[in-house]
Amino acid sequence: MSRKYFGTDGVRGRVGKPPITPDFAMRLGYAAGKVLASDRSVLQPGQHPTVLIGKDTRISCYMLESALTAGLTAAGVHVNLTGPLPTPAIAYLTRALRLQAGVVISASHNPFEDNGIKFFSGSGQKLPDATEAAIEAQLESELITAPSKELGRARRIEDAQARYIEFCKSSFPFDKDLRGLRIVVDCANGATYHVAPHVFHELGAEVVTIGAEPNGLNINLDCGATHTATLSSAVRKHRADFGIALDGDGDRLMMADRDGRIFDGDQLVYVIARHRVETGYMKGGVAGTLMTNLGMEHALTRLGLPFGRAKVGDRYVLELLQDKGWQLGGETSGHILCLDKHTTGDGIISALQVMHALKDSGATLAEYSRDLTLYPQVLINVPVAKRIDLAAASPVIEAEEKAKAEMGDEGRIVLRPSGTEPLIRVMVESASESQARKWAEHIAESVKIAAAA
Repeated sequence: MSRKYFGTDGVRGRVGKPPITPDFAMRLGYAAGKVLASDRSVLQPGQHPTVLIGKDTRISCYMLESALTAGLTAAGVHVNLTGPLPTPAIAYLTRALRLQAGVVISASHNPFEDNGIKFFSGSGQKLPDATEAAIEAQLESELITAPSKELGRARRIEDAQARYIEFCKSSFPFDKDLRGLRIVVDCANGATYHVAPHVFHELGAEVVTIGAEPNGLNINLDCGATHTATLSSAVRKHRADFGIALDGDGDRLMMADRDGRIFDGDQLVYVIARHRVETGYMKGGVAGTLMTNLGMEHALTRLGLPFGRAKVGDRYVLELLQDKGWQLGGETSGHILCLDKHTTGDGIISALQVMHALKDSGATLAEYSRDLTLYPQVLINVPVAKRIDLAAASPVIEAEEKAKAEMGDEGRIVLRPSGTEPLIRVMVESASESQARKWAEHIAESVKIAAAA
């Protein structure tokens, strides 16, 4: 389904350029209010539909929050404001408070110059494509302000942070704690800065917090899940047992062991899966994406678990899990879904599931994931100024055919446009790193040629 504004994770772009402008945000708020709150059968007579708005720590969030609030209230929708709070917290609170929808203002792992707007349904799940298409269709309609007596109101939820902290803690076994562990927590100067440290501290860990001084401009800057060298260094400096790195909106997770070695989303999902198999708690198989390492698939097979690949994006991992009736899935980038714990990916809760496995086993991250041997992957992002039909680009087709002929069953190629940035992502995976690099560079050059044509 072709969509003009919505990508794989809501509407996203550079602040001040369409669509991330206050004018568009107001119209989007109005359109979303009309679509998401259209089912009044769940409301009492005279009751207004209500939408929750959360945000990360970017300076532009204030502007967009005000514009969204104006649009939603103009549509006759009440607005509850949480202030800075992780994306998964908004998903949880929307469901817990029985609201009609949740909105998050965030560009996740992107730099502060970018921002985005994404939505959750009343059930705490990301919107299906059809609903996003309906919102886009509503954007074409005139913004007609509701009569004054039917306008929405806005108010702040004062205990949102505390509610979410308790929810995270409830995902960890009540008869276990983190006493005796020193953990470095990197909050990426983002939305988890006043949440994540409390969760791990209240469960008994000694917490060393970094990346928790947001100033509106430093979100994801040389820290967090996309810049793990900072975590690795801090773990070694403080002689910590583990390191936890989150991204700007708190839905991604990377971890480090005491040596500073970084473990990505594939490895962490494997740890959770292995623990669930060993404890008899595993339900079904594991969902990954086109980018999930081939070594992960082989390791899960040895555990006796089926594996399925979805399109890149945690929303598509979620759809595959729901279709299969499974509970566990994730992406190499660190989006991990444990549907028995939450309706969406949650970096804090995912970290707690890993800690549960290691506490039970007494093993280190390296020891517990030893049976997972990752194939070398080379990823090259190719900037493009226009949309390219990769399936019809002859230079790309020719390069792919040559690569497949040489690598055979020992390699994979994934070409895909980014859902959030003007890039074509070229990924080549092979048992040989030099072979993977050679073909990734060759295919990337072919994409550049096609883009220039």
